[in-house]
Amino acid sequence: QLQLVETGGDLVQPGGSLRLSCTASGSLDYYAVAWFRQAPGKEREGVSCINNDGAMTTYADSVKGRFTISRDNAKNTVYLQMDNLKPEDTANYYCAAVIGGDTVRASWWLAYEYHYWGQGTRVTVSS
Repeated sequence: QLQLVETGGDLVQPGGSLRLSCTASGSLDYYAVAWFRQAPGKEREGVSCINNDGAMTTYADSVKGRFTISRDNAKNTVYLQMDNLKPEDTANYYCAAVIGGDTVRASWWLAYEYHYWGQGTRVTVSS
C-alpha cells in the first residue's frame, strides 16, 4: 500500500510563494501524480498532474503560469511550486497517485481516477 505525505503548507501573503512536497513510502516510478485542492465549502478540484517520468505536465486554468509541478523519482517526491499566490488559492492541498502513469490522461482532474491519497497540507493566502 503506497502512502503519500504532503508537506510545505503555510500562511503566506498574497504574491508570495510556497513549495509543496508529496513524498511516497515507495517508488513512484510507475505512477502519475496529481495535486488537488479543496477550499471550505467547495468541491475538490484538480490543480496539476505529472506523468511518471516528468515529461508531461498539465495545469488547471486557474493556476497556469503561476504553479509548476515537478518530480524527483530518486527521492520518491513530487513538488508543487506555487508563485504569485492569491487569496483564492487558500485550500487544503492533496497529492494523489495512479499507477500506469506513463501519460497524463485527459481525465486527470477526476479524483476517482486515483488509487492513493495523502492527508493534505493547509495553504492560507492572506494579508
